[in-house]
Amino acid sequence: MSDTKLFLIARIAQRPVAIDSAQVESVIDIGEITPVPSAQGHIRGLAALRSRVVTVIDTCAALALPPSPKAPSRAIITQVESHHYAILVDALEDVALFAWSPLPSGIALDAGWRSAGCGIIDRDGDPVLVIDLSVLIPGIAIAA
Repeated sequence: MSDTKLFLIARIAQRPVAIDSAQVESVIDIGEITPVPSAQGHIRGLAALRSRVVTVIDTCAALALPPSPKAPSRAIITQVESHHYAILVDALEDVALFAWSPLPSGIALDAGWRSAGCGIIDRDGDPVLVIDLSVLIPGIAIAA
């Protein structure tokens, strides 16, 4: 069964992904990131966003992918368990309504993509993985 939802299309590791708009508070050009000593590997650091500080997530590290050749300069702001996070992405492409379906069994995905993937959409004849941003947050996937 498929359902129609509004999705943000972004690129992570040069791969298009779809993110349910309900998980997107805003999109930003990320400024200076201050490293946090002894933070987990996929926490890039902290960044100032308007009048608050957000934790910046290195999406490639969170998905166990090789680092991006070019440092991402865009981020998706999401709120998980009352905390704001900036999820780094290579690019932001589109926002549109798409019919989506849960991931069918038997789809082979690498471990990081498999843990984040929660569905699939069809974008102009190409399948695009729908990901759950909360899985990229340290500690959230462990608690789930």
